[in-house]
Amino acid sequence: MEFTKAWIGIGSNMGDRMKHFRIALRLMDEKGIRVVRTSSVYETQPVGFSSDALFLNAVIETEWNGTPEELLNQLLRIETEAGRTRSETERYISRPLDLDILLFGKEVINSSELIIPHPRFHERAFVLYPLNELIPSYIHPILKNSIADLKSVCIDRNGVFVHDKPLSVNR
Repeated sequence: MEFTKAWIGIGSNMGDRMKHFRIALRLMDEKGIRVVRTSSVYETQPVGFSSDALFLNAVIETEWNGTPEELLNQLLRIETEAGRTRSETERYISRPLDLDILLFGKEVINSSELIIPHPRFHERAFVLYPLNELIPSYIHPILKNSIADLKSVCIDRNGVFVHDKPLSVNR
């Protein structure tokens, strides 16, 4: 099986947010998820719930030698190892680490387990700004617009501010 490029959204709004990002990158490497590069880190308001704790968000470009479902399982393990506990009743809550597969090559998947492209990323500035840094000309496989075009028409008005430079990718 060949390596497939996958773009992972990463977010945190609990504790030492940058430490959670560094832990995620280390665990990705340990689990065979090759980190190619990362976007800048953005500070953003929570979406879908209220919290005084702002999020840090970024996008990680990876290479993965496996199925999208296997990648999802590894990302869920990383979240758990970083201290995330999923709520049975609330979809949007504060969390130390959130990892979402935004894109997996040019694949379109719609199963009970996984939806790719991520179904709402084109509506969220906190995803589009960092994704646009990495792949502005990538064409969304369903919407047929570039990431740059999706960013330019995004109506999400939550503040998105550059917090830090791209994360260090050590090999």
